[in-house]
Amino acid sequence: MGPPLLRVQEAAQLLKVSKWTIYRWVEEGRLGATKIGQGSLRIFRSSLSGLIDGHRIEPSAGGSASQSKTGRPRKAAMKRKQ
Repeated sequence: MGPPLLRVQEAAQLLKVSKWTIYRWVEEGRLGATKIGQGSLRIFRSSLSGLIDGHRIEPSAGGSASQSKTGRPRKAAMKRKQ
């Protein structure tokens, strides 16, 4: 699975966001992190998984999800997993 702690840049690359977004999400409490040594910030890998799972989109319960021309599920046919 990999190391339990990630550098800010590693977390940013995995989530395809900027390092500044990672810092902001840590400040907002959306990602768990710790400081090691003389203040180097490390992100808990488990908090990345939690963030991803918390935003997973599942097809709605009314049947199969309709798809757009691109093959992606339409937004109207999707809901967030709670």
